Amino acid sequence: MSNPVYGKQAKRSSSVEKKPVQFWLLIVAFIAFLVWTPFQVALFNGQMLEFEKPLFWGVTLSSILLLLWIVNYYKSFKLAENRDWLPIAVLLLPITYLLSYFGAASHYLAMNMVLVECLYAMIFIVSLYLLQDRRANQIIQVAIMTVAYIIVGFGFLNWFGQGKFAGTLVSWFSFGVMNGKYTDAVMTDSNGLRLTSVFQYANTYAAFLMAFLFAAVFCLIRSKKWYGQAIHAFMLVPIIVSILLTLSRGGLVMLPVVFVLLLLFLKPAKQILWVIYCAISGVVSLGISKEVTDLGLQLNQKFAAGAAAKAWAFLLIASLIVAALGWVIQKFLAPKMEQRLTKASGKKLANLWIPVGAVVVVGVVAFLLIGTSVRDILPQNVSTRLENINFKQHSVLERITFYEDGMKVVKDYPVLGAGGGAWAALYEKYQNNPYTSRQAHNFFVQYLLEVGIVGFMIFMAFVIYIFYKYIRGYIKAEEEGKDSYFLYLILALSILLHSILDFNMSYVFIGILVFVGLGGMAAGMDSQPLRKFSWKTESAGWIYSLVVGIGSIVVLITSIRFVQAADAGLEAKKIAQNSTTYEEIKAPLDKDLGIRSSHPDSVQLMSSLYQSVYKQTQNDSFYNADLALLTDALKKEPYNKSIINRLITNYQLKNEQDKAYDTLVANAPKFNWDIDLYERMITQGFELGYTALGKGDTTSKEKYFKEGIAAFEKVQAGLKHLATLPKEQMAGRPFSNSPMMILDAGKMYYMTNQLDKAANTLKMGLQQDLSDSTNREIAHWYVAAMQKQGSNDQAVLDQLIKVDPTAKEQIENLVKINF
Repeated sequence: MSNPVYGKQAKRSSSVEKKPVQFWLLIVAFIAFLVWTPFQVALFNGQMLEFEKPLFWGVTLSSILLLLWIVNYYKSFKLAENRDWLPIAVLLLPITYLLSYFGAASHYLAMNMVLVECLYAMIFIVSLYLLQDRRANQIIQVAIMTVAYIIVGFGFLNWFGQGKFAGTLVSWFSFGVMNGKYTDAVMTDSNGLRLTSVFQYANTYAAFLMAFLFAAVFCLIRSKKWYGQAIHAFMLVPIIVSILLTLSRGGLVMLPVVFVLLLLFLKPAKQILWVIYCAISGVVSLGISKEVTDLGLQLNQKFAAGAAAKAWAFLLIASLIVAALGWVIQKFLAPKMEQRLTKASGKKLANLWIPVGAVVVVGVVAFLLIGTSVRDILPQNVSTRLENINFKQHSVLERITFYEDGMKVVKDYPVLGAGGGAWAALYEKYQNNPYTSRQAHNFFVQYLLEVGIVGFMIFMAFVIYIFYKYIRGYIKAEEEGKDSYFLYLILALSILLHSILDFNMSYVFIGILVFVGLGGMAAGMDSQPLRKFSWKTESAGWIYSLVVGIGSIVVLITSIRFVQAADAGLEAKKIAQNSTTYEEIKAPLDKDLGIRSSHPDSVQLMSSLYQSVYKQTQNDSFYNADLALLTDALKKEPYNKSIINRLITNYQLKNEQDKAYDTLVANAPKFNWDIDLYERMITQGFELGYTALGKGDTTSKEKYFKEGIAAFEKVQAGLKHLATLPKEQMAGRPFSNSPMMILDAGKMYYMTNQLDKAANTLKMGLQQDLSDSTNREIAHWYVAAMQKQGSNDQAVLDQLIKVDPTAKEQIENLVKINF
C-alpha cells in the first residue's frame, strides 16, 4: 500500500488480485457511515444533551470501522515511506485534546471533543489506506458525490413544502425527525426563511454546497461516460440555487476565493471549462432564482400541489438544460479545446492567466451585484443580503470581536489550551460586549484556544504537510494521476477556508468530509522512501494494530456508555415533564450521573428534584445531597452558570443568605456582562448590608455595601464601554441600569457617606411618573442626598409633595440620620 501514487509505479495489486470479503465489508460499512451521518443533524456537537446520542453513536460506528480496518491492513502496515508515519501522526490530535482535558474549563465539553477527535483520527486512518486502492477510491468518490446530491435534493423537498414526505423518507434512521418533519431543514431568522437541508444552520450548508459545486464541476469534466457528465451537469443548478437560498454572505464571499485557488491547479483547457460551466449554470440559476424563492416562501406558509409542481418544473427544466449543454460541451467542444491548447499549456505560468482574469471578472460581477441596481434581478431577500456585504456590517464586526476575545483566552491558557468546548465555557468571562455565541465562528481560533499553541502547531503541521506533499506530487503527476485524488483537495480546501468565517467543523459530518479529504490527499501524496529509518518487518503492523485496536476498543466502550448516559438523561427530562414522582425521575438520573457525574443537564435536574423535596419535607438529607452534588459538579464545571445558580438557590432555601451572596460575588467575574447577576449583587448587597447595619455589625455592613457598590460601578464602566462600539455593531444582550439598581446603589452610597455619588447616582433614576413607588423612593433619597450636602432640588421636592404630602417630613428624617 505504500507505492507512490504519482509518477511511475508498479501495477496496483487491486487490479490483479481478488479482494477478500472483509475488504468489501469495510467499503460497505464506510459508505453506510457516510450515508447515515448527515441525517443526524450532521452530527452537530451542539454542547447540549439533545445532540449527544447521535454524536456518540457516530464515535461508536467509527470505532467499528477502525476495527474492520485492522482486520484488513494489520499485515500491510510498515514504516518505509513518508506517508506511513501519518497514521501515527494523526493520533497526536486526540492526544493533545486528552492533555487539555485535565485542565479544561469544562470537563464535560472537553471529553466530548476528545471523542470527536478520536473519530476524526480513525476516519483518517481508514481513508488513508482504503483510498490507496484504485477500485475503492472510485467507489467512495461516487458514494461521496451521491450522498451530497441526496442532501441537495432533500433540501429542496423541504423548501418546496414537502417536509412531511422528506421526513418520512429518513425517519426510520434519522434522529433529526420530529413530528414527522426534519427539524429546521428550512430555518427562520431575522432574514426570513433560509434553506439548511440536514444541517439546521444555513451558513454551514452554504460551505457544504460550495465544496460540492466545485466537486460537481470537476466530476463533470473528468467523467468519460455520457450519463456521468449529464448527472453532474444536472446538479449544478440545484446546488447554485441552494447556495442562494441559504442567504449566506460568507458563502458568497468565499466562493470566488476558493474558485480562483482551485483554478491554479488546472491546465488552461480545464480552467476554461470550469469558467464556462460555472457561468452557464450561474446564469440559468439566477434566471429561475426569483420564481424558486417566491414559490418556496409560499409553500412553506401553505402547501399547494400546483405551486409545488410549478417550483419543481422550474428547477428540473433548468437543470435538464444545463445537463444537455454539459453533455454537448464535453462531447464536442472539450476535446477540441484540449488539442488546441496543448502547446499553450506547456508554456511557463500558462495556468495563471485565466485565474488572474477570473479575479478581475469576479471583482466586476461583485461590484455590479453589491454596488449597483443590477442586484435587483435577484430575489428580494438575496438582494438585501448582498447589499449588506461590507466590512462594517454587524456580523463582520462581531466576528472580529469573537476572534479578539478568543486571543484573550489563549493568553491565559497558552500551552495546552482550555480544553474542548473552551469557547462555550469561557466566552462570557472574556467577551468584549454582551453578545451570545457559544461558537467562535472560526474553526482555527476555536482549535487554538481549546488545545493551546502546542496542539494547534501539531494540527497545522499535520494539515500543511499533507497539502504540501499532495501539491508537490500533483505538479509532477500525469493527467490521469492528477484527477485520481483531486476531489479530496476540493473538499478539504473548500471547507477549511470557509471555516475561517464560521463553525462548520462543529458539525462532525463536515469534519468527517475534511478528514476523508485529508486521507485521500495523503493517499495520493508524493511519498518518498525513508532513507535513515525503515521498519518493514511484520512486527510494525502488529504493534500499531495492537495499540490502535486497544484504543478503539476503549473509545468504543466509552462511547457506548455515553450513549447510555445520554439516553438516561433524555428519559429523565421526558419523565419530569409528565410526572412529579421523586423515585421515577431519580432512577434515570442516577444512571446518567453514575456514568458522567458532572453531566450538566442531569446535575441541574437532580438538583431541582432535591430542592423540591427539601422544600416539601425540610429534611436536611436532601439539602446535603444537593449541596454535595452541586459542589462536586462545579469542580469539573466551574463556569456553568446554571449549576452556580442552583448552588445559590440551595443556600437560600436554608436561609444561608450570606453564603448565597458570597457564591454570587465569587462567580460574577466569570460572566462579566450578565446584568441579572449585577442586579442581584447590588440588591442583595444592600439588603444584607442594611440588615447588618440594623444589628450594629459595621464590619459586615461595610463588606456588603462595598461589594454592592463595586458591582454598580462595574455596570457604569460597562455602559461607557458599550458607547464606544461602532454604530454598526450590535451590543448584544440587554445591559442597562434598572430603577432598583439605581435606588439600592444610591442608598449604599448614602449610608457610606458618599453623598455626592449618592446624589449623582439617584439623579440617573429620576422619572416624571412619581406614582410608581420605586420612582418615588429614588426621588426621596435624591432630595435627601442633596439637602444633606447643603443643597436642594426644589422642583423634584415640589413634585414629590404633590404626589405625597408627607414627602418633606420623610426627607427631613432621612437627612437627620447619621450613618
